[in-house]
Amino acid sequence: MRNDAAKLSADVFAEAIGKAPTRDGFGKGAVEAGKADPRIVVLCADLAESTRAEWFQKEFPERFIELGVAEQNMATVASGMAAAGKIPFIASYAVFNPGRNYEQIRTTIALNHVPVKICGMHAGVSVGPDGATHQMLEDMGLMRMLPGMTVIAPGDAEEARKAVAAAAKTDGPIYLRFSRSATPVFTTSETPFEIGKALLLWKSAAPKVAILSTGSLSYAALQAARTLSEGGIESIVLHVPTVKPLDERAVLDVARQAGRVVTVEEHQGAGGFGSAIAEFLSGHHPVPVRILGVADVFGQSGDPDELLRHYGLDAFHIEKAARALAHI
Repeated sequence: MRNDAAKLSADVFAEAIGKAPTRDGFGKGAVEAGKADPRIVVLCADLAESTRAEWFQKEFPERFIELGVAEQNMATVASGMAAAGKIPFIASYAVFNPGRNYEQIRTTIALNHVPVKICGMHAGVSVGPDGATHQMLEDMGLMRMLPGMTVIAPGDAEEARKAVAAAAKTDGPIYLRFSRSATPVFTTSETPFEIGKALLLWKSAAPKVAILSTGSLSYAALQAARTLSEGGIESIVLHVPTVKPLDERAVLDVARQAGRVVTVEEHQGAGGFGSAIAEFLSGHHPVPVRILGVADVFGQSGDPDELLRHYGLDAFHIEKAARALAHI
């Protein structure tokens, strides 16, 4: 690794300090939010253990509501509670929430702009052996199209905790995306988090390419930047946990510096984070953009790391794409 001290942001760990699923961050953040605000309630659709909603249930049983296998009902009940002054978090697998209850989220939550926080767990191919039916790859696209909906994909469990706490204090509907598999924890307790703000992970004086990533793949993007630097290709890595609204100033700044952009997401390549970046840059600073995501196919059963490699979303493939774009 070359000149890491000068390149690595002070806000992240040089090496991950272990692994944890971002759903753990939801569990911790919900308890913290519940202690700070008695209006916080958590609703779940028969998946309290898997979603980590049970952590809130144990702390605040009187503010936990089990709806059973009824995600559509969960959304409408939460909407009513929000209209009555509560701040509901609704938790289920992303294939069900927002996958199954999208119409209820659209009509009763988004249209009325009530402060329901929609928590989609087990998103992406890294769900692993559960296979295509449970590997939600379309959720960010669905949710970012809804007017007034904030969309957040935390990078690690620590940032997920902060995102939940921040969501509890933010008006309006918010979609939060969480993973099942344990992923590297690379931010610190002191790393700043603010809804709508990106985080610069890797800095270079003369970058040839900017890597913009969201969710837990941001650590793989950081690893790719190190490899690129060792090979003489300088880069910038911008972690963008808030997919909507984008940190337009930060995105524009790195695009201007590098002149080329690679986006990375554990989601369909169409309609998600990369599309949001391309849409914004096309109107403000057109540059070549390469979108790394799942290429118009469904997932499959397998080991999480093997699936990320198969779909070209690991550090090796990020580095390869960035290297190719840097030579244009």
